[in-house]
Amino acid sequence: MLLLVDEMGYDPMSREDASLFFRLVSYRYGRGAMIITTNKSIRDWTELLAGEEVLATAILDRLLHRAHVLNIKGRSYRLRDLEDALKG
Repeated sequence: MLLLVDEMGYDPMSREDASLFFRLVSYRYGRGAMIITTNKSIRDWTELLAGEEVLATAILDRLLHRAHVLNIKGRSYRLRDLEDALKG
């Protein structure tokens, strides 16, 4: 079963939220696929996870092991499509 976490980092996590997210990632590690979407760089994850550097490192260690990272640069597809629709 696939777990999808969309818009990771939209709202910063509290310490409790970050701890719960670590538990989720740890539980899923090696059990099933995860997709995480975010507009945040990997180096910003400590800030996302309540400033908990050790926790961020542990989460990223599990997430990035055997992961495929897709880094899409440029303008948002949604905004680009909207601008194209408004022009046409």
